[in-house]
Amino acid sequence: MVNTPRELSFQSAQTAADIEKAIDKAISSDAGTLRVEDDKGHIYVVALRNLAFVEIGLEKARKVGFAP
Repeated sequence: MVNTPRELSFQSAQTAADIEKAIDKAISSDAGTLRVEDDKGHIYVVALRNLAFVEIGLEKARKVGFAP
C-alpha cells in the first residue's frame, strides 16, 4: 500500500487464482475498493488508489524430518 510503513498480509482459503481474479475485477471496475476475507473470517477493504502492488504467494508443503 502507498504511504504506509506496513504491508497487508493474510492467509486465505481461496486459491491464488481466485485472489488474482478478485483483484483484477476490482481494478477493472469502478468500485474503488478491494474486499478480501482471510481464513479466520476477517474482512479487509483496501482503497484501490492506495494499492501500490500485490504479491500473491503460494503455500508450500513443509518437509518433515531431517532430510534437506
